[in-house]
Amino acid sequence: MQRLTDVVPSMTNELFVRRSEMPASAETVFAWHERPGAFERLAPPWDRVELVEQSGGIQDGARVVLRVGPLRQKWIAEHRNYVPGRSFQDVQVSGPFAHWAHTHSVEPIDETRCILEDRIEYRLPAGKVGNTAGGGMVRSMLDRMFTYRHEITADDVAAIQQRKEQTMSTIGVTGASGMVGSTVVPMLTTAGHSAFRFVRRPAKSEDERQWTPSEPQLDPKQFEGLDAVIHLAGENIGDSRWTQSKKQRIRDSRVDGTRRLAEALAKLEQPPKTLVCASATGFYGDRGDEILTEQSDAGTGFLTDVCQEWEAAAGPAREAGIRVVHVRLGMILSPKGGALQKMLTPFKLGGGGVVGDGNQYWSWIALDDAAAIFTRAATDAGLEGPVNAVTPNPVTNREFTQTLAKVLHRPAIIPVPKFAARLALGEMADELLFASVRVMPEKLQASDYAFRYPELEEALRHLLGR
Repeated sequence: MQRLTDVVPSMTNELFVRRSEMPASAETVFAWHERPGAFERLAPPWDRVELVEQSGGIQDGARVVLRVGPLRQKWIAEHRNYVPGRSFQDVQVSGPFAHWAHTHSVEPIDETRCILEDRIEYRLPAGKVGNTAGGGMVRSMLDRMFTYRHEITADDVAAIQQRKEQTMSTIGVTGASGMVGSTVVPMLTTAGHSAFRFVRRPAKSEDERQWTPSEPQLDPKQFEGLDAVIHLAGENIGDSRWTQSKKQRIRDSRVDGTRRLAEALAKLEQPPKTLVCASATGFYGDRGDEILTEQSDAGTGFLTDVCQEWEAAAGPAREAGIRVVHVRLGMILSPKGGALQKMLTPFKLGGGGVVGDGNQYWSWIALDDAAAIFTRAATDAGLEGPVNAVTPNPVTNREFTQTLAKVLHRPAIIPVPKFAARLALGEMADELLFASVRVMPEKLQASDYAFRYPELEEALRHLLGR
């Protein structure tokens, strides 16, 4: 992505302009913005923004209702001046600004490139006083936001362009409200696929289907008409100490839920062609500096045992001729959840440091890459069996600590001794913090998958807006 201009003149209204070259046609980029999920894809993960209501796409008269900021202020915007294939505008009806008009436009360069422009005219409340007090903060916010938005757009349309010959699919997603699922679904829909969320409550919209994974047997009819299922449902492993009951829930939610799903799919007369199941690099256990690939044997430990049972539970689908992919996830990086979210507060306060001796390897993946790998696995018949969802650049905990501190401009000099972590977290500390797992994505490297964020520093800067 090539950024062309950033212009911020000041007259009655302030003007912010961001223009970037996109690696796809104007038609592709505009279609991406028109599809369901574009708002979710464009919302920076560090911002407190809740989509309350959305109606009518981006055509004239459509409205979006948001809750923004720490005070959850309501922001209502209306779409206007829709020009098919070229531009649209959203104008604040009510919200935090005295005036806000945002024009999105695309300009063709040739059949494979275009210019994306975001032009915002805005005015802060309280006139000159408001601009003096908050003008710099708003300009900085817009710069961070649109750097992120243009990176996301460029990466997504590049992936669409790379696989433009593929047939659009209808894909069901379990665990769609989780950190990964809530990224996978809009990534699918903005690419042109149809996605159904499987939810445990009664379905509220046409793109939802109710299911109860704890039932002894699932109704196969719930899964009719799907080309693929992405199975992400499972108990959170890092939100509390591993008591015996917690470990049982971790195991049962993965193993039993996957087996019931696989059995239901196998009973269909026309089952989905593909089942993509989440798994984890915990499969390999604590292996020091050994380089691990999909061909490596399982290790030992609680997570290793769970992962082996979890993957085996998909057997009925495999036996029915369904292509099964096990996406072995490394540490997923996002400020919205997981390990990175937990690290941010102590690191921002200057209380970060290495964990243990800091020499253990952490195999990681940015959230956008994790979601893109699930999307790819669901639509690429060349991927089957275990697939390591990690970057080609695992780092030690010491390297991770130093890089995060650099990005946040904070010191990281307060180590976390093993005994302290074990006292606080118990068994979980050994398997999640101290285990050394140096994993390589051999299958993804053998395919033409292009990592969006292969290096840790660029991934953290993207995710944190730094």
